[in-house]
Amino acid sequence: MHLTDGFGRQITYLRLSVTDRCDFRCVYCMAEEMQFLPRAQVLTLEESAAICRAFVALGVKRIRLTGGEPLVRRGIENLLPQLGNLDGLQELTLTTNGSQLRKFAPALVAAGVRRINVSLDSLDADQFRELTRVGDLHQVLDGIQAARDAGIERIKLNAVILRQRNLPQVLPLVDFALQQGLDISFIEEMPLGQVTEHQRHEELCTSAELRQLISRHHEIHPSDYRTGGPSRYWQITGSDSRIGFISPHSDNFCGSCNRVRVTAEGKLLLCLGNENAVDLKAVIRAHPGDDERLQQTIVNALSHKPERHHFYQDDSPQIVRFMNATGG
Repeated sequence: MHLTDGFGRQITYLRLSVTDRCDFRCVYCMAEEMQFLPRAQVLTLEESAAICRAFVALGVKRIRLTGGEPLVRRGIENLLPQLGNLDGLQELTLTTNGSQLRKFAPALVAAGVRRINVSLDSLDADQFRELTRVGDLHQVLDGIQAARDAGIERIKLNAVILRQRNLPQVLPLVDFALQQGLDISFIEEMPLGQVTEHQRHEELCTSAELRQLISRHHEIHPSDYRTGGPSRYWQITGSDSRIGFISPHSDNFCGSCNRVRVTAEGKLLLCLGNENAVDLKAVIRAHPGDDERLQQTIVNALSHKPERHHFYQDDSPQIVRFMNATGG
C-alpha cells in the first residue's frame, strides 16, 4: 500500500514528535514561559510505536523523531529499537538540540540511527545562550563529538538566521562545518506562534542572500543530493560537506512535499503551514489494537492535504501553535 495525496504526491516520510517539552527556550521556537501538554494528552510510547507501524505498513520509508527535544522524553531509549527494527523502514533519524547526545548517542547508534540533525544557531557562547535563553554551547559541541565517537555517520547542523542577531555567524558556522566534516542547513524563520523578542519581517534572511554571502568566501555550486527533506543542497568545491537551504518564504518547496507530521498529542498534521489535522490518538484510544482502522484513518486524511502553504512576511502569527508543538 502507498500513501498518495490529492495532488499525486507520494508520502514516504513521517516526522514524529515524541514530546512538546524542551530543555532550551529558543526565541523563534517558543515563549520563555511555556505551558506544556499534560501527560495524559501526550501519546504514550506504545501509541507512538503503533502509529509508526501503521505508516510503515502504508509505505513510509523514513521516520524522523522530533520534539520539542526528543531526547528529554522519558523512556525514549525503549522506543528507539522498536522503530529501528520496523520491517520496511529504510531510515530512522533524529533532530535534536544536542544537549543530551553525550548520554544517548550509543542508544541511537544501537537502534540503527546513522544520521542526525543538530540545531546550532551560533558559535558565540553568549549569543547562543541569548538565542536559546538557557543553552550551553559547550554542552552541544560536546554532544556533537559524542555522536561522532559513537558512530553517527552523518551530522547536519540546522541554523535559523535572524538578520539583526546571528547573521554574522553564517560564515563561522560554514567554516566550522567544513573543518569538522559536517553538513549544514540554513532555515528561513517560519511564522509559527506569537514571538515577542523580535519582528519577523525585520529579521528574515532569504536563502538567496545567504548563498550570496557564502559565495564571497567559498566557491559553491548546486548539488543534486537529496535526503527526502526540504533542504536544497549546494556543495563547496573541494569539500564533502553539503550546505542546505530551507526556504519556506522565498522558494516554496511544496510541489515535491513527501512528508506529514504527527504531534506529541497524536494530531496528524498534513501541512506545516496549515492548521488542518486528524486526531490519531483518539482513534487509537477508542479502538486499541485495530491497526486496519488506524491505517484507513491515515489514508482518508491524505485527501485533505493542501497543495501548499502560504507564509507572509508580517508579524502576525499565521499558525498559532509554536514550533515545539509542531514537531520539527
